[in-house]
Amino acid sequence: MAQTLADMAVEVLTTADGREKTALARRHAAQWFAARAAGTPLAVGRANPPDFPARPTDPPLLPPRDVPRRRPGTLVGRQALLHAVAHIELNAVDLHWDIIARFTDQPMPLGFYDDWVKAGDEEAKHFNLMCDCLEATGSHYGAMPAHAGMWRAATDTQDDLHGRLAVVPMVLEARGLDVTPGMIEIFRKAGDTAAVAALEVIYAEEVSHVAYGSKWFNWLCGRDGSDPKETFHTLVRRYFHSTLKPPFNEAKRADAGLPPDFYWPLAEEAAARSRS
Repeated sequence: MAQTLADMAVEVLTTADGREKTALARRHAAQWFAARAAGTPLAVGRANPPDFPARPTDPPLLPPRDVPRRRPGTLVGRQALLHAVAHIELNAVDLHWDIIARFTDQPMPLGFYDDWVKAGDEEAKHFNLMCDCLEATGSHYGAMPAHAGMWRAATDTQDDLHGRLAVVPMVLEARGLDVTPGMIEIFRKAGDTAAVAALEVIYAEEVSHVAYGSKWFNWLCGRDGSDPKETFHTLVRRYFHSTLKPPFNEAKRADAGLPPDFYWPLAEEAAARSRS
């Protein structure tokens, strides 16, 4: 029996080694798009994905407050920054393949799967770019502790596709659009042209990932007859356990279909709570 897209997604999620996981993700994406181009799309199928994706033995995963902070003006600090981005990208690979596998009980157009397969493929590329940059400095992924809380958004929203789209691409990935220009400048000042080039690729492609979230969130709200902005606010208050705070990259967020009245009211609420 031919492997379904859901089978492929579970295979990615249950592969532990980062390089192996991302190579598999890229092969499956190529197979999906080759079949789409031939006019013979693979079946989406049904899946029972794991609650947590397989992970390599290293890096050790710590509570966010216990991850050491290092100054980006030093080599070790820049390695820590690259390591943190690599960890984010590896989690993103799993998050995008998880959205494919976890919600197969809901009827969605093939374009939904096209978008998340492409996003998963690009996140795999991003992880490898960051690993290459780390290795060029004499380090590697797994050499430093990493943040243990990144899968919480997936756990919290495992039964809520609207919530998954609201929190993962429209909040967490949108935050990447806010902070990546500053990271690029750190590596530009250090003369690390390879890291600058890699981060610029990530920055350009992450806009599309936020846009996929916004597109399909609005599509679902349209199908439900619900107001997207009010639904977004409700879901972020329910599932996002941190705070939205400026500065926001309003231009790139707008390019991704995320208007200011989605995120500014939540940021203002958070600011008001901190003052009270």
